[in-house]
Amino acid sequence: MMIRRSADAIREIKSRLSLVELAGRYVELRRNGTRWVAPCPFHQETKPSFSINEEEGFFYCFGCQASGDLFDFYGRINGLDFRESLEQLAEETGVALDMQQSFGETQKTSNRSRLLRIQELAAAHFASCLSEKTEGAECRHYIAERGLSDEIIRFFHLGWSPRTWQSLTESLRRAGFQDDLGIEAGVLSRNKESGRVYDRFRGRLMFPIRNLSGSVIAFGGRIIRNEDDAKYVNTGDTPLYKKGDNLYGLQQARQSIGRRNSVMLTEGYMDVLTLHQFGYTQAVGVLGTAFTPEQVKRISGFTSQAELLFDGDGAGRKAAYRACEMLLSRGLNCKVILFPEGEDIDSLLRKSGTQTFEKLRSQATDGLTFCIRTLQNMAPRDAVDRVHAFLDQVAIPELTSRFATRFSQELGLSEADLRRGLHSGSEEPEPLSRQTSAAATRSGFDREILMFAVRYPDALPRLQDIGARTCLVSSEARDFWDHLALASKSDLPDCLSEQEKAFWFRCRTGNVPPLTNEDGEFQAVSSLLQKRDIDQQTASISRALRSGGGSFSSDLEYLKALRDALAQRKTDSSAQTPSASNNEN
Repeated sequence: MMIRRSADAIREIKSRLSLVELAGRYVELRRNGTRWVAPCPFHQETKPSFSINEEEGFFYCFGCQASGDLFDFYGRINGLDFRESLEQLAEETGVALDMQQSFGETQKTSNRSRLLRIQELAAAHFASCLSEKTEGAECRHYIAERGLSDEIIRFFHLGWSPRTWQSLTESLRRAGFQDDLGIEAGVLSRNKESGRVYDRFRGRLMFPIRNLSGSVIAFGGRIIRNEDDAKYVNTGDTPLYKKGDNLYGLQQARQSIGRRNSVMLTEGYMDVLTLHQFGYTQAVGVLGTAFTPEQVKRISGFTSQAELLFDGDGAGRKAAYRACEMLLSRGLNCKVILFPEGEDIDSLLRKSGTQTFEKLRSQATDGLTFCIRTLQNMAPRDAVDRVHAFLDQVAIPELTSRFATRFSQELGLSEADLRRGLHSGSEEPEPLSRQTSAAATRSGFDREILMFAVRYPDALPRLQDIGARTCLVSSEARDFWDHLALASKSDLPDCLSEQEKAFWFRCRTGNVPPLTNEDGEFQAVSSLLQKRDIDQQTASISRALRSGGGSFSSDLEYLKALRDALAQRKTDSSAQTPSASNNEN
């Protein structure tokens, strides 16, 4: 949901909590000159590529290009959007928020609050029905058969949806909510023919799904006896919930994942509950959908290590391969634990205990090896296609080289062939310096001008006076210039696009010289602009001479102008100051 950022609140939060203090809770920082560095918490690595510019309050990773400020870091590492990050950091620092919203935004906020209230009422209703002496008896009997403890029932707020058609419908009506809002929340349904509203979940063990803020946003419901109905019914996409964006149990497991620096990823609700009951409190579930990039992003905010728990049949192996591919390509490390045929997490732990499970864990295959073994069992042509598909989605360039080498060695393929035709593989927005590289190469100026403008935003009028804006070649570069010119210094980089922000952070937080040589760097840019003018003049004169048709006297004037231009270029070339950007990696 779009909101207006409260600039005063943002500045106040940053004055009370530094990025170094916040990041230090998650990574071990060490000072390196004017910056703090550490291995990046957002991708798999051991080198200190993660850098914090303490004075500016920005971070940048040279490996995965993650960048931003205090709020970007907190949101990324906790899987939160900006609003959630702002609200939580405001609460931590004791800063009051005053979010001014348009009428439309206010309506959306009000509607979201009502939907969240309906979800909480539904969760309370289902929990109450489970505890009812008569109404919840059959579900309590099923839970006892499955061996779930009272502690797990309470911790995950399990419930029971009665077999009647309008139990929750009537409950929401008594609370003053219209049926249409319950339908929008995904807990009620309407018969298309009769128009009658009824409970979406009936006769099911209920699993509330919570977001990272702890609010109920959806439900899963499981049948408890053999009947002609789907085993699971889940909330569809709503304004609060999109299945592929969430993981079951992540809110409950987040602290354990952080402590153990690892997550267990499984498929079902019951698997998550059983793992937690047996002490594996870092377990989460994929909510009955194919593993998605958004779920990888959620996980990567807490850890770069994942254990994949899947059935050992063909479907389980296929799901494990796809999960490995997505995790590895985005810089996470993973292992695959496949269960013996006929066994699953629940049956194995309850029959054989943790000792057998620990043995399986000790024999787990690392994700890349698992992928290679899977590919070795494919036809060569299919294997090559799968390797290309794998490498093409790798988000970190240095990993592409590592993976390509391993695939070529293990599968007997040409590494050059594997690399040929690959895309960048990154789903992250590229820095402006890369997006405009073609135009910058043609002109030699876009990147130099914009780097100076970012490093010394107060000097933008000086650049304007020497005609820098008119020299920019690409439309992206001109748009970026305009954003810099319109925004106040205190609002930057919040007013920039994601691509522009990445370029901003790289220029100020990356491996660049200290901001102590404004005049020298300005002179370098000025010399480049002068060289451009002279080159253009020389080219224009040369074209005029080649075209012929002029008088002898006019040709002499052209030659004189060309001589002067060449002399000026030689003089300027000998005196030119090296550009600051030459020091950038």
